[in-house]
Parts: sequence; C-alpha cells; structure tokens
Amino acid sequence: MFGRSASLLAAFLLPAAVGPARAQENAPVEVDAEIVLAVDASRSMDLTEFAVQRDGYLQALRHPELIRAITSGPFGRVAFAYFEWSGAAQDGSLVPWRIVDGPPAADAMAEEIAALPVRRTRGTSISRAIRFASVLLDDDAVTSGRRVIDISGDGANNVGPPVTGARDEALARGITINGLPIVISAHGAQTDLDLYYQDCVIGGEGAFVMIATSGDEFARTIRRKLILEISGLAPPPRPILADFAPMDCLMGEKLYRDRGWDRIR
Repeated sequence: MFGRSASLLAAFLLPAAVGPARAQENAPVEVDAEIVLAVDASRSMDLTEFAVQRDGYLQALRHPELIRAITSGPFGRVAFAYFEWSGAAQDGSLVPWRIVDGPPAADAMAEEIAALPVRRTRGTSISRAIRFASVLLDDDAVTSGRRVIDISGDGANNVGPPVTGARDEALARGITINGLPIVISAHGAQTDLDLYYQDCVIGGEGAFVMIATSGDEFARTIRRKLILEISGLAPPPRPILADFAPMDCLMGEKLYRDRGWDRIR
C-alpha cells in the first residue's frame, strides 16, 4: 500500500499545487491535456539506468520542441504530475499538478523533479501506479478532454493487484494509458517487455507503446512520446506477427513467486 492513501495525497497536495494558474477561486483551469508521468523506481533499475531515466524527463521538459507543442494547443498549456513508483508509490516521490505554459514553468517543474530523493525499493506494481495516477486525475483543479497516464518501466507487474484489472478500471473512466518499456539494462528488463506493455498495460483512445533501448535515445523517445500525447496523435502502428500468442499478463507475478521474492521483506 502507499505510505499514505492516494486520496489523502490528492486532497492535501494537489489543489495548492496549481496555485495562481486558476482563473478564479475554485474554478478548474482548462488545459489541452492532463498527463501523469509514472516512473519506475524499482530495484531492477540500477542507479545508472535510474539516473538516465530521470534525466530523460528533465531534458524532455526543457526541450524547445516540447515547449512548442505545449504552446501550440488551443489553451497553450498542459498540466503534468510526476511520481516514482516501485511496489508502491512513495510519499516523497511526487510532484503534483504543475501547469506548463512556457519555458519558465517547464524549467521549474524539471527542477522539482531533479530535487526528489532517490528511493528505490523492491517490487514492480504497475497496477498500483495506475490506480494512484487515476486518483491524481480525479483532482478538480485542472480539467481537459484528454487525460493520459504515461508509464515507464523495465519489468512486468509482480506485486499488488493484477495489472489488467487496474488498466480496465482506468479505461472505463475515459483515461488513456501509454507505455514506455525500458530495455536498456540486460539484467533488468524482461524478455518481450514491449509486447507485455502492448497486451497488458496500455489502452484507451489512441494508446501506444514506444520503446527505449539505449540511454542515448531515452530523452528523445520521452520527448517524442510527450509531443504525441499533447497533440492527441499516435505513432505509426508497430507490426505484430499474426501468429504471435498473447502475452501472459501474470508473468511477473509467477516469476516473482517462483524466485521466492514474495517472501522477502
């Protein structure tokens, strides 16, 4: 479970975070998209890989191409929230809703992310990350017709509820889930992780997977992904063999149990 309930985090952190961007007291701010960045901080990510991942988000937020995409929309602003997760979400790993409408706001959010403590813990619970992100999207300080959960990670769900249930709950509420499977470290990433994300994690209108296979391309991949999400577009469909069997969406839980990691506290 979370260090605090997701509802408490939403109640106490989010409304104040938007601050002066409100047009008037208690009125939600209209934005072109609400995007939750849910970032893997499990121990399967070594410190180098984790640093590459976080730095990729910092570079993407500050890049002129992303700023142009943000300011080109009808409202010229996008709301971002950022949190890091593993078997759960940590209290200190959240940057709540920030409205980005130009370089100063983007740089300020990047600085907040950079200042977060590094907390890597055991377990990979994509399902808990989706449910936590869904609670963030319930906040009424911002509003948009496009609500997106953007999940990056290097492994399959292995603790907490099954990922497909959490995914389907989010999709039923009109939320789109996109995936960024990370296949940089050979010892961390699981085989066919992109297919696992395709079959078990993503969903909703225009949902897509983009894969990062090297540290050099990570920031560029994140930037391209965010630009597509802001614009409401999707990359060209990825070819999938017609006779390819669907992925086992409980593969992570089975591996975790077989290796005895579920008995380690």
